[in-house]
Amino acid sequence: MDRVVLVSPTGDPVGTAPKSTVHGPRTPLHLAFSCHVSDDHGRVLVTRRALGKATWPGVWTNAFCGHPTPGEQLGDAVRRHARRELGVELTDLDLVLPHFRYRAVDPSGVVEHEVCPVFRARLVGELRPAPDEVLEHAWVEATDLAQAVRLAPWAFSPWLVLQLAELAAPASAGAGPR
Repeated sequence: MDRVVLVSPTGDPVGTAPKSTVHGPRTPLHLAFSCHVSDDHGRVLVTRRALGKATWPGVWTNAFCGHPTPGEQLGDAVRRHARRELGVELTDLDLVLPHFRYRAVDPSGVVEHEVCPVFRARLVGELRPAPDEVLEHAWVEATDLAQAVRLAPWAFSPWLVLQLAELAAPASAGAGPR
């Protein structure tokens, strides 16, 4: 059974909980990560979440997200999830928003409440998405994605909307703990 790392408001680990029980109407703050993937042409990968996902099923989001297991390094967790969810290896893994966090409630009432460092990477190999994770995917120009998110934020995961805003902000505006 996968476990997630529960964290304090300052982001320090305070315990663990089974992943299957942590997301609900009163989701505790826990550790996650998010990864944006690009290809050799500079396009970014967006994925549409599988319809069986507990939160935001069927919405478009960044390449993939996940939770590290207790004691697992974040970079190792990102690589593990890339293999599991997309069937690929990653290169040029870079932590770009180390202090990102958010809380959002999906239409069914399930809460996401995460300290969620954000990474960028490039993929190695052909995508082989896991159908229980990814309904569909597309390679898009970053400017086209930013425009789509501005025009129809409801079609995208709330974390992607917030992350793109922070990634587009001047470096000094997004620095520091949250």
